[in-house]
Amino acid sequence: MTNPIIGMFRVKELRERIFFTLIMLLVFRLGAVLPIPGVNISVLKNFFNEQRDTGNAIVDYLDFFAGGAFTNFSVFMLGIMPYISMSIIMQLLLIVFPALKKISQEEGGRKKIQMYQRYGTVIVCIVQAFAVTQYAQSITRQAGGAELLSMGMVPFTLLAILTVTTGTMFLMWMGEQITKRGIGNGISLLIFAGIVARLPSAVWELVDSVRRGNLNLVFVIVVLFMFVAVVALVVFEQQGQRKIPVHYAKRVVGRKMYGAQNTYIPFKINPSGVIPVIFASSILTFPIQIASTIGGNVPALNAVAQFLGPRGLAYNILYVLLIIFFAYFYTQVSLNPIEIAKNIRENGGSIPGIRTERIEEYLTKILNRIVLPGSLYLALIAIIPTIVQWAFDFPPSISYLMGGTSLLILVGVDLDTMSQIEALLKMHHHEGLTKKGRLRGRNL
Repeated sequence: MTNPIIGMFRVKELRERIFFTLIMLLVFRLGAVLPIPGVNISVLKNFFNEQRDTGNAIVDYLDFFAGGAFTNFSVFMLGIMPYISMSIIMQLLLIVFPALKKISQEEGGRKKIQMYQRYGTVIVCIVQAFAVTQYAQSITRQAGGAELLSMGMVPFTLLAILTVTTGTMFLMWMGEQITKRGIGNGISLLIFAGIVARLPSAVWELVDSVRRGNLNLVFVIVVLFMFVAVVALVVFEQQGQRKIPVHYAKRVVGRKMYGAQNTYIPFKINPSGVIPVIFASSILTFPIQIASTIGGNVPALNAVAQFLGPRGLAYNILYVLLIIFFAYFYTQVSLNPIEIAKNIRENGGSIPGIRTERIEEYLTKILNRIVLPGSLYLALIAIIPTIVQWAFDFPPSISYLMGGTSLLILVGVDLDTMSQIEALLKMHHHEGLTKKGRLRGRNL
């Protein structure tokens, strides 16, 4: 009776939400292995098996964010990344163009912005899908004349663009439905499911590499211990916060008098969670995919693809800088010091030791001090796969799944989902998932 797992399924609302989420994730995994019409699967598998033996970091990188759907040429091969890329572009446009920001603040403006974002996602999908068709043409040349396509190039291009774009839009709808009717954040759970689905094959590949003598067993043990330590540090860092005390004086509302109360504003050490990592990865994935898929036909794009290789110094420097930028950017969007200070003043609040007119300056100073070390910590964790590849010569397919970005996403999404489950359990007068401590969500 006290088992929290059994308690989860005793609550009708929670049980229905969990089953709905599982069904949506099952549909997502089925779509990840359903190929685009007109593709010869046997030729495709032979090509990528050869690529895996010779090593292709770019393909492994793209496949990582698509949950294995990229090498299957499936209807979900672009994953949810076009939607995330467009959401970043839209957030930046809201800052650059005041007229667009004014629309978002009007009644019904949020729905208009979401509509523009969906239209933009379609455009991004069409561009990336066209690049995929060019990549399919280059595979035919590299496969020694073997026919990858069972139809002409023009009808395949039109069919592939329609299929892949529809697949991404369907994933976007699935994510929204999971958030609304399921448990956890839908978009983040789709990325989470893609990573988890590839873990068994990565573990088997690791065991096989050790057995064949391609990897030193001592190095593997050292890296595994390092990953366990990183998981513990990620959990510790994600739960850390600084409490800003706020004192509210007595006030009269109508005929009622509300007494003075002391509370606090919880500023997390990493307020934006894993969002900067996902945003930075999404921004880099777009040019890498375009350059690598069309690069076979355009020498300049091929040079860009090599320059932005996931194991290269340029890629990792850009990755770190983008993580730091998006950590500050997303924190300013989600925790606007101006709005927080305005709400404190309007409700008769004050921060002990800080003059009322300087609350905004004080909160901005605190956030800047918190965000910098938090973003540097995120960047360090995110480039661990590259460090592991350089130091221990690990295959990219294994290092991407067992460290860095994948760890941040797995731990972050898991904490957020568990915190929602615990909140629903306690709302129905059940014990939480943990007997000691308290789970805190990360606002994915």
